[in-house]
Amino acid sequence: MADAVHDAGRVGESVELVAVGKTFGPESILPALEAGHTVFGENRVQEAMSKWPDLKAQYPDVELHLIGPLQSNKAADAVGLFDVIETVDRPKIARVLAKEMKRQNRKVKLFVQVNTGAEPQKSGILPTDTDQFVELCHNDIGIEIAGLMCIPPLDEEPALHFALLAKLAKRNQIESLSMGMSNDFETAIAFGATHIRVGSAIFGERTEKIA
Repeated sequence: MADAVHDAGRVGESVELVAVGKTFGPESILPALEAGHTVFGENRVQEAMSKWPDLKAQYPDVELHLIGPLQSNKAADAVGLFDVIETVDRPKIARVLAKEMKRQNRKVKLFVQVNTGAEPQKSGILPTDTDQFVELCHNDIGIEIAGLMCIPPLDEEPALHFALLAKLAKRNQIESLSMGMSNDFETAIAFGATHIRVGSAIFGERTEKIA
C-alpha cells in the first residue's frame, strides 16, 4: 500500500486502509486492534452487531464502515453502530438514514455506492443517475454525501471503473473515494482512492460464516 501511494506521487496518509472483518470473529480481529489499526469494515449489520459493540467499547477509537447492502429495517442499528455507511444507493434508504441520524442525534458519514458496471445483480446508483441522486440527498433530503464507492465487475479492467468513479466525484465536489480491494488496491490508489477495502490479504481466506 505504501509503495502504491509513493508510485502514485501521493502523500503517505492520503489513503485509509479499511480492514474488512466479515465472517471473522473477534479473536481474529483483536490482533489488528492490538497492533493499533482503527478502521474496519463489515458487510452485514447483523453480523457486525454480534461482535463490534464489545470491541468498540474496548477500543473507542475504532471507525467502523458498513460496506455491504443496507435494508431499511436495519437502518436504526446501522446508524447506532457504524461511523461510515458506504452503501447509500436509493432515495428510500437515504431518507431513512436522515430520519435515524436525527432521531439518534448521531452524525454518520455517508457514501453513495455507484454501480459503475451497470450490473443488474449488484446494488448501487447507475453512473448516469449519480449527479441527480447526490443533488437529491443534499438539497431535498438534507444529508451530506462524503464519498462515492464502487465494486468493479470481476471480468472487467478495474481501472476503467476507478477512473469513472473519480470523474463522478470530481464533478460533484466529493472528496472521498472508496475503491479497490485485495486484488486491485494498487490500481485504485493510482486513480485517487482515499479508502481501500482489504479483507483476505489481512485476515486470510474466509472459511466460515458468522450468524
